[in-house]
Amino acid sequence: MTRRNSRAGPATPVKRFALSAARMLVLGAAGVLALVCFLVLVYSVVAPPASATMIWRSFEGRQMDYRWVPLEAIPESVVFAVISAEDARFCKHNGVDWQAVESVWTAVIQDQTDRPRGASTIAMQTVKNLFLWPWRSYVRKVLEIPLAYVVDAVWSKRRLLEIYVNIAEWGPGIYGIEAAAWRTFGRPARALSAAQAALLVAVLPNPIQRDARRPSRTVRRKARVIRQRMAGARHYSACVTRKR
Repeated sequence: MTRRNSRAGPATPVKRFALSAARMLVLGAAGVLALVCFLVLVYSVVAPPASATMIWRSFEGRQMDYRWVPLEAIPESVVFAVISAEDARFCKHNGVDWQAVESVWTAVIQDQTDRPRGASTIAMQTVKNLFLWPWRSYVRKVLEIPLAYVVDAVWSKRRLLEIYVNIAEWGPGIYGIEAAAWRTFGRPARALSAAQAALLVAVLPNPIQRDARRPSRTVRRKARVIRQRMAGARHYSACVTRKR
């Protein structure tokens, strides 16, 4: 009775190439993750010199106006407008708002025409702008979730919001609330009124096509809604404003 040789034969060139490619992908992913974690620690005390979105946009040939200001130089009206419009549960969740995710999926399943706000939190938008790419994809969305948990765990809520309002794209080549305030109203962010803050935040979902200098009817309507929400924003913005 002959015994079968249980040992696999020698690896073919194709198999060796596939194994090498898999190792390179794993090592590359680990290296990128390590770099991102290192940058998260650095940015907890240092202002980011640029974001991934800024770099991608520069490849498109766009000029960049990026001005960093500390959170202390940003009025409460901007804080209230951003949290009211972008992430009302900002102070309650740990980076990902699963209640918002559930409501969006429910609306999609029921095929509602008046769908709720997207489920991206301020933390998710921050990691997208800072580390990922601006165009939509399922891969990016999957990456946003663990990274959002990481920055929410390492940074304080104040630091997270400070970075967000300073690196967010407020118009073509306009990054940060300070650059947006000067471009739109010719004044620093600290001098913005509540109505001006609401108008600026109204363009955030689509800053390339929306312009606060020449607001469309949609932008004006959204600004009015934000302004109404700001009236009750103090109680759910306490994690950012309580130290003021």
